Amino acid sequence: MPIIKVKNLTKKYNGLKAVDNISFEVKQGETFGILGPNGAGKTTTLEILEGLRKPTKGVAFIDKLSIKKDREHIKEIIGVQLQATAFLEFLTVKEILQLFADLYSNPIDVDSLIKDVMLTPKKKSYATQLSGGQQQRLSIASALVNNPKVIFLDEPTTGLDPQARRSVWQLISRIQKKGQTLVLTTHYMEEAEKLCDRIAIMDRGKIIALDTPRGLIKSSGIASRIEFRVTKKIDIDIEKICRGKLLKNDHRVVIETKEAEKSLHRLVECAEENNVDILDLKVSQPTLEDVFLELTGKKLRE
Repeated sequence: MPIIKVKNLTKKYNGLKAVDNISFEVKQGETFGILGPNGAGKTTTLEILEGLRKPTKGVAFIDKLSIKKDREHIKEIIGVQLQATAFLEFLTVKEILQLFADLYSNPIDVDSLIKDVMLTPKKKSYATQLSGGQQQRLSIASALVNNPKVIFLDEPTTGLDPQARRSVWQLISRIQKKGQTLVLTTHYMEEAEKLCDRIAIMDRGKIIALDTPRGLIKSSGIASRIEFRVTKKIDIDIEKICRGKLLKNDHRVVIETKEAEKSLHRLVECAEENNVDILDLKVSQPTLEDVFLELTGKKLRE
């Protein structure tokens, strides 16, 4: 059942469409990712849903509440982690979260929240004393104090080192297990594949594809590559093995195919018939980055 419904949403700035007539739904309890480069419209879309910007046209509903008519009610049921958050310097982690909690009528227990975001050893520390990953976990914690139905995370791991990024992923996974709905934007392909149930790919204000990570890859039609070496020259009938492209260089063979599993099965049969050993077998499946490049003609991070 959808908890977010967006229809024909548009945002213009001086004639430029930052968000261009997009429509989508987010199911209750899923993690929905919006993937795209800078300027794609990801953050603007989130800010409209969060009530921080007004759309030029279109409608959107969160838990059946209109983003235009019910903005104050929506604030009670959503949590927001912005791209950049500045905390008061001379407040501790616990004091910061208690300050946020006091803004809501029914907040969750702050000490329990600090434990959930793995900051218990730092609860008496100032925000300025935290590492980058710890500050991001604090930022996400501030979005959780009201036990929201929907949590918006805008590029939650940008600028973090790989270890800190995985620490934030671990926190997001804990949130997912509680069944809360998450909407996140990201620059990172691996992050989108690991965390998101479905992904909308945005470019120049438009949603150009929307599916599960696996569905996006499957529907792209991008070929897999099967690479291997043989102990002696082998006459491979490509039509017999698969519908694909065959590249040969002496004992080195590369097959490009959209039917990797069937091709591998037929390849093994062919090798057995010719009494040939297959060595250094490597299968390269298309990735989400390949799909993005195919759809937009550019890499995600340029």
